[in-house]
Amino acid sequence: MVPKKRIDGIVDSYDKGDLTIATACSHTSLQIFDGARKEGFKTLGITVGQNTKFYDAFPRGKPDEFFKVDSYSELGDRSEELVERNVIIVPHGSFVEYMSPRNFEKLEVPTFGNRRVLDWESDREKERAWLTSAGIEMPKKIEDPKKIDRPVLVKYDGAKGGRGFFIAKDYPDFKLGIDHSQKFSIQEYVLGTRYYVHFFYSPIRQEGYRLRKGVLEFLSVDRRDESNIDEMYKLGAQEELKKLGIFPTFVVTGNIPIVLRESLLPKLLEQGEKVVETSIELFGGMLGPFCLECIVTDSMEIKVFEISSRIVAGTNPFISGSPYSDLIEPGLSTGRRIAQEIVYAKDNDQLKEVLT
Repeated sequence: MVPKKRIDGIVDSYDKGDLTIATACSHTSLQIFDGARKEGFKTLGITVGQNTKFYDAFPRGKPDEFFKVDSYSELGDRSEELVERNVIIVPHGSFVEYMSPRNFEKLEVPTFGNRRVLDWESDREKERAWLTSAGIEMPKKIEDPKKIDRPVLVKYDGAKGGRGFFIAKDYPDFKLGIDHSQKFSIQEYVLGTRYYVHFFYSPIRQEGYRLRKGVLEFLSVDRRDESNIDEMYKLGAQEELKKLGIFPTFVVTGNIPIVLRESLLPKLLEQGEKVVETSIELFGGMLGPFCLECIVTDSMEIKVFEISSRIVAGTNPFISGSPYSDLIEPGLSTGRRIAQEIVYAKDNDQLKEVLT
């Protein structure tokens, strides 16, 4: 991990009137660049051998300039160039996955958020310890694959957009799908509707849903699965598909905007609050956008199966705002909310509070 003093020194050297927001050209880059531009920042798109022509189709989401590298590992050697541009990096799931959490932690460029969260989020064991210690109910964990006696979801560590995850109903099913070269975990498969709830935590603002320090905001919700009947269909259909040599995956190809039953909102805000408060105790606190990935059963129980501690692709349907963020500020996206936090921190001499 790059020392915080090193980052603070770089922040002190920056021209605060000429900051540039940078991220990898993938995942949520369109809304990050759009939001940064709306808040008056210059933007820089980091590319690795990509065809960037598609940005011409979306001029408001196109970065002012592209920063081309041969590989993401090269960024570590070119960090001085980024610092010379007064760059603040905004991480997203693809950026961290492509670069690897370890290399991202070492990058000597000011980054929005607390990089210490990567160690807790990318390791399934530590992630589970974090959530359960916060009092969050999670799907049961199965330690021994040979004891699988119900449908389970097998997941690999890291953010892979669902790639490689699979359902198994018994040990033979598990052996058929497992990749032993990767670290994995096994959870019970909970029947219910999956929702992905997008929060934003600000440690430096005071108005809103107050925590012990700062405020929590509820920005939007998306869904990547349909409903209980769809979940049951998947459980049954996979057996027939496997006979045809087709192995179902959980690869995400799109996201659907959702409005929840209003009675669920207090429960979800309480869960978001617990997760933030516990993060402060464990590793100094995450900040900015995060997503609780949960299942709501037909008895209205909420089980969280994962947390993503940065902007997630499920926020992309809300570049012009959501039914929830509109009640905070009309047209507010998560990408713009990140830029607003940086502006607020700059104007109040608190950049070191939100950059690591």
